[in-house]
Amino acid sequence: MGNAPKGPESKQKFSTNHKPQSSFDLLTVEANNELECFTYGVNHNGEGICLLVSMGPHRFLLDCGLIDISSLVKDMENFSQTTDFPLPVDGILVTHAHPDHSRGLLALHKEFPLIPIYASEVTSELLHLNWLDCEQSVPQFCQALPLRTAVELKEGLLVELYPAGHLPGAVIIMLTYITPKQTYSLMYTGDFFLSNSRLVEGLRLEELRGFPLDVLVVGATYGTLHHPHRRHQENQLVERINSAIKKGYSVILPTPPLGLGQELLMLLRSHHYFTGRDIDIWVDGAVAIGCDAYLKLLPHLPASVQNFARYQPLFWDERVRPRVRRLNPEEHSSMSQSLCIILTDSLEKLSGYYQSNDKPWLILIPEKTEVKLEEQSLKKVMVETYFLAQHSDASGTTQLIHNLRPQHIIFVHGSPNYLTDLACLEELQNRYHIHSPTANMLVELPIGEVLLQPNSFDTSYKGEITELGTMVTITLPDEIVTNPRWRQFADTGLVEARWQGEDLIVRGLSPKELISQTHNRYTSYDIDCCSICKYQRKQRCWNQASHLYNFKVTLDGYCPAFKHKNQED
Repeated sequence: MGNAPKGPESKQKFSTNHKPQSSFDLLTVEANNELECFTYGVNHNGEGICLLVSMGPHRFLLDCGLIDISSLVKDMENFSQTTDFPLPVDGILVTHAHPDHSRGLLALHKEFPLIPIYASEVTSELLHLNWLDCEQSVPQFCQALPLRTAVELKEGLLVELYPAGHLPGAVIIMLTYITPKQTYSLMYTGDFFLSNSRLVEGLRLEELRGFPLDVLVVGATYGTLHHPHRRHQENQLVERINSAIKKGYSVILPTPPLGLGQELLMLLRSHHYFTGRDIDIWVDGAVAIGCDAYLKLLPHLPASVQNFARYQPLFWDERVRPRVRRLNPEEHSSMSQSLCIILTDSLEKLSGYYQSNDKPWLILIPEKTEVKLEEQSLKKVMVETYFLAQHSDASGTTQLIHNLRPQHIIFVHGSPNYLTDLACLEELQNRYHIHSPTANMLVELPIGEVLLQPNSFDTSYKGEITELGTMVTITLPDEIVTNPRWRQFADTGLVEARWQGEDLIVRGLSPKELISQTHNRYTSYDIDCCSICKYQRKQRCWNQASHLYNFKVTLDGYCPAFKHKNQED
């Protein structure tokens, strides 16, 4: 493509917090930096991910999950009209097929059909699931790149893909730009997961160690949050489903059509609570279509999954219990006559599953998913949330960073508050140049220079403690309420405090927890069970002598270490 055109206007320099008049100006500036990144979208508020990376004369888009691509198209058109470059970018590199990383690709391909689009082989086969509502057939517009193999896309520019966990076909993208004087390297994780899930092997850190890395663009969805092990999360969910079915409830699991839906189905099929159990699992909508797509990709799934499929069908099976069936429209009235589990992507039509009978239902939705139900149905329907991580938490993120040791880190993909908390970690601030840009921001990435760390937002608040007889008052400055998380923390006006070593931890009580506590008051006191055990707090066991210590327990459970809440030690 040659070097960017030189001229008086091309010698301007943009700072990290300055937005150029046109975001494609960064492609025509003659700057001292060989590396720059413009953020069309960082998925702070669901807008999707789209990053424009400049490495010397080469320009690539990393993902295109934008809901609205109009500003991107406008900038690309302006660039094509004002320069002699045949294309506004050299190509588009896609990490995986989830909508927030890929839903804008089809519209962008229609606008610029000559721009090559690259992804892994599996992702190229899954992308079409983003446009199931498209009236016309979706063309195969994505070129598959091999894994763990350096491919020279442009002169001096190499790209390598490494499995990232998270979703079949998801990859980490490694870009290397080689010049006679110096070699530059940038890695983009997209969504990654270090833990193994049911259908995807986790990211192997040993494959990435030893890279001389300049820039790491990392998806840090959970910020500084820490989560229990993935298997523990799965067991908690399965225990809740099992408890509901024992009490006569059928269960609905609304889920995204690709990834989590198939993970849940495989979990229900293979967990010992349900193996051989006389129950029907119905799969509806786009979740079923996603299952069909997985079946075509069986050779790319983990060896354990392939071995499972040698002895019984991976998904559709009416012979082996629990039976797994595709839900057709004519079966809606009959499927709910007996206890069943339904997996669906249709959040708006949930009432269609449970309104045909008077049996009780439990709807389990992923955390931070909004579901609206018809009021007349709420008497027979319980709605609860569950958590099943799809990304690495703070431990996984910092582990990846410390293994790669880049000079610059760019945090994307997550709540701005979560990313700010992560960027303020002392262990990162002292070692790396941290960037946490918003959308439409140019991030300059000078290599080899000693830079002062940009001013970070102080996430701590200093207050006072006053003891008044039998009451202790904690006073905090009023600027704490300006943080968007304050509304959730103070929603009920009640807090819970507990000791953690020498530190006192204070947290807000949510309306859901208050309702749960109110419900627990009516638990029978005639039977020895966890609900009246002195070591049970917030449905978790704190008796170190119990084999359930630090695990979440069901309120009607029991163990030999039980002690009544009124019993003295």
